[in-house]
Amino acid sequence: MKKCKMILVALWLMAALSASAQDAYQFMPLIYERQATADSVAAAQPNGLKADDTWLREAQRVRQEAQRRRHALAIGNPDLVRYNADSLPEAPSAVVVKADPSASLLAVEEKSLPTPAVPEDGRAAKVHNWLHTFNASLHFTQCYLSDNWYQGGQNNLNVLGDLNWEFNLNQTLHPKWLFNNTLHYKLGVSTASGDSLRNYHLNEDLLQFNSQLGYKAVEHWYYSANLQFKTQFFKNYKTNTRDLTAAFLSPGELTLGLGMTYNYKDKEEIKVFTLALSPLSYNLKICRDIVNLDPTTFGIDEGHHTKHSFGSSLEGKFTWKITPNIIWTSRLYAFTDYHYGQGDWENTLDFSINKYLNTKIFTHLRFDSSAPRHADWRYWQFKEILSFGLTYRFSTN
Repeated sequence: MKKCKMILVALWLMAALSASAQDAYQFMPLIYERQATADSVAAAQPNGLKADDTWLREAQRVRQEAQRRRHALAIGNPDLVRYNADSLPEAPSAVVVKADPSASLLAVEEKSLPTPAVPEDGRAAKVHNWLHTFNASLHFTQCYLSDNWYQGGQNNLNVLGDLNWEFNLNQTLHPKWLFNNTLHYKLGVSTASGDSLRNYHLNEDLLQFNSQLGYKAVEHWYYSANLQFKTQFFKNYKTNTRDLTAAFLSPGELTLGLGMTYNYKDKEEIKVFTLALSPLSYNLKICRDIVNLDPTTFGIDEGHHTKHSFGSSLEGKFTWKITPNIIWTSRLYAFTDYHYGQGDWENTLDFSINKYLNTKIFTHLRFDSSAPRHADWRYWQFKEILSFGLTYRFSTN
C-alpha cells in the first residue's frame, strides 16, 4: 500500500513538472478549503464574449487541470493534506512609523493598501499622462516710521509675487521618457520714497521657461535635450533718473543643449536630484533696445542686438524635504564658450507655517565674465530676499 502511494506521488510530480508555468501554484502545500467533488473543481467557461477569448480559455484549462490534480492527490493521500484554511494564522500586517512633531512621538500604524477610487457613474478612472503642479505666493514686508523717529529712515512697502507651473510627463506610464517643463514668473515691487520721479521701482522681474526632453539610456541616465529662456516684462530705471536699466527682451537669453541627464529620486521623493550635462550648447543673448540701453552691460558687442555663442553647459537641481514643513531647493547653472563663463546658483529655503502661510529665504549668486568688471564685486553679483506671506499650491497626479 505504501509503495502504491509513493508511485502515485511520483506520477503526480512528473505530470506537474510537465505542466505549463501558469499552474505553478499546484506545487504549494495541500490545503483543505471545502468539501468538493471532481465535478465541482471545474472552472466556469467564458460565455458571450465578443472578442478573441482563446487566451482566456487556455488559462482556464490550465487552472482546471491543476485543480483536478490537486484534488485527486488530496483524495488519494489525505495524510498529505497538512493544513486547513479555517485554522491558518493571519498573515503579518505591514506597519509604517509616522512622526508627530507636536507631541515628539513616533506612532506605529498599520499600513493600508491603496484602494483605487471607483467613480459613482461606473466609468473608469482617468489616467493622467501629464502631472501638473502649480504654486502661487504673495509675500510682503512693510515699514512705517513716524516723522520724529529717533533713528530717522523712510516708510517702505515691498511686495513679491511668485508664480510657478510645472507640467511633467508621467514616468509611471512612460518609464523610458523624461519630459519636464517649468514656467516661472517673479515680480517684486517696492515703494520708492527716495525717488523724486516715480513712486515705485522693480527689484525683481523675471520670466523663465525651462524644458527638458530625455530618452532612457541606462538606469538613471537619459539622452537629453535642454532649453532655457528668460527675460523680463517691464521697464526699470535708475533712481532719480530716466536712464533705462532693463526692458522686455533687453536683456533676453536663450540656451539650447544636447547631452546626458542624470535623474534620481528616492521612493518617498524626499530627495530629488537632476543633473544635465550638455557638451554641445548654443547660447543667444538679446538686447532689443540698444538706443536707451548699453548692450555691453549684458555681454553683447557694442552696436549689436544679439550675440551667438557655442560651448558647453550644465544645470543641476536638488530638492530636499528636510522636514514636512521645511523644503530646500537649489539650482546651479553654468555656460561657457571657452572664452568667457557665466553661472547662476540659486537657493530657496521654504518654511511652511500652515497650508496658506510660509516664509522664504532666497539667495542668488551670479557670475558673468562678459559683463563690465565692478570695482568691488568684480564679475560676481549677489541678491538676497527674506519674505513672509500667503501661498497656494495645487497639483494633479
